[in-house]
Amino acid sequence: MVEPRIAVAVVTMGNRPAEVDALLQSVAKQDIAPARIVIVGNGCRLPEFARRLSLPGEVTAIDVEENLGCPGGRNVALSRLRDFGDVDVVVELDDDGLLVDPDVLRRVRDLYDADPRLGVVGFRIADEQGRTQQRHVPRVGKSDPMRGGYVTGFLGGGHAFRMAMLAETGDWPAEFFFAHEETDLAWRAVDAGWKILYAPELLLQHPWTSPARHAIYYRVNARNRVWLVRRRLPLPLVPVHLGAWTLLTLARTRSLAGLKAWFGGFAEGLREPAGERRPMRWRTVWRLTRLGRPPVI
Repeated sequence: MVEPRIAVAVVTMGNRPAEVDALLQSVAKQDIAPARIVIVGNGCRLPEFARRLSLPGEVTAIDVEENLGCPGGRNVALSRLRDFGDVDVVVELDDDGLLVDPDVLRRVRDLYDADPRLGVVGFRIADEQGRTQQRHVPRVGKSDPMRGGYVTGFLGGGHAFRMAMLAETGDWPAEFFFAHEETDLAWRAVDAGWKILYAPELLLQHPWTSPARHAIYYRVNARNRVWLVRRRLPLPLVPVHLGAWTLLTLARTRSLAGLKAWFGGFAEGLREPAGERRPMRWRTVWRLTRLGRPPVI
């Protein structure tokens, strides 16, 4: 059997040059070399990486004139990899992440080689002190970040996709810009019968951050939540899900400005087109529930 061919994709806005260099150097130190590395400059011009950093494999740098958001930028990389046609698995990494261990790509390759229905592999994200934020654990509740297994979501900062899965499910929802794009893609993958594996032994070191650091966080978080359920949930579950998340938001948000932005985004999500409606099947709802993440919370 031919082993899966691995590519690495990184999207950057050009504001973290030292971090991108460190990430690419950690890729270069892996004990198996990726067949390709694609770096997308999301609204910026990229420096020349390959010769300066002695990167392995074929290195492709793509400058995009405008910032397409994280999912849009990643779609640019996926499109180029699809054009090449010689990659089976793509590992997507945040530009301020770091592969501490030298065997991450080999472990990814072996996981996909062992299971032809494995679609997504989610990495564990931890900071320099080894701490993992609860929002980075793809399970409900106070879950142990070291407990791996099959789940219903994955971490956007570090993960791998089988290209054959993306050919069936479609790529990232670029119109989301950021927030909830992982859930949209994960639900499509589960609905199509692909497995999502959380593999905590695959570590991406990443600074401790808050999603609210982005100025548009509250608005796009609410808008994309509404778009997500309009696109993917069976109609009876839409008001249940949105009602539950509204109550949770009211309970958790302490900022009046944040609440105002959140409700503005919520109204925008109801008002604006959400994109193609392709609701998951009821058996997928049951599968999500059985795996511990019912789509109504």
